[in-house]
Amino acid sequence: MTTIRILHVDDEPDIREVVELSLGLDPAFATRSCGSGKEALAVAADWQPDMILLDVMMPGLDGPATLVQLRENAVTAGIPVIFMTARAQAREVDHFCSLGASGVIAKPFDPMTLAASVRSYVKPARDPMQDLRAGFLLRVRKDTATLSKERLVLKDGNRPPATLDRIKMVAHALSGAGGIYGFAELSDAAATLEDAAIAELAVPGAGDATNLALDDLIFHAESCSASGSPLS
Repeated sequence: MTTIRILHVDDEPDIREVVELSLGLDPAFATRSCGSGKEALAVAADWQPDMILLDVMMPGLDGPATLVQLRENAVTAGIPVIFMTARAQAREVDHFCSLGASGVIAKPFDPMTLAASVRSYVKPARDPMQDLRAGFLLRVRKDTATLSKERLVLKDGNRPPATLDRIKMVAHALSGAGGIYGFAELSDAAATLEDAAIAELAVPGAGDATNLALDDLIFHAESCSASGSPLS
């Protein structure tokens, strides 16, 4: 289970104690508390919490001023901040969000539901494959353009071995990578084209299978590029 680190900042010891007990109802939460904005700046930089629950009204460095300093430090700039305040009318909430807060939890809060309220602000973990898949789709678009140009050469009636070899190499690469990123039909179409190109290189003139397989792969590649997801 992934641990979610929550830093709670409030100058009232009783509130800090209640919040710690309340958040303890969610086994995924690990909580630390601070009694001032100044202390929170140091702990946030060192501990790197996943979220900060920040009281608005505090002596010295209040919540909004603390948020400003958090955003000015590159180490803490990206940490989501949720304000906790009795000033939770729509106008105030809009103001706090305009300062860069991710949301507002109203005081007084229900200790039994606080953990669920905080949990609603926790973003799902980013899929580590997402960026790799996006890069693969960019490559698919480039390969589609290459295959489309080679198809024009073949349609002119010329079947130069160099063109067939380039088609085979592109198909081979897409066949190997497509399945890894969830594009099984694209991978299968690429494997079919690779086999057809190899057969035609071995037996010149057997181009019908290559033409059909090339059209099929370009169709799947264009569809995947447009939707960003495998065909159903």
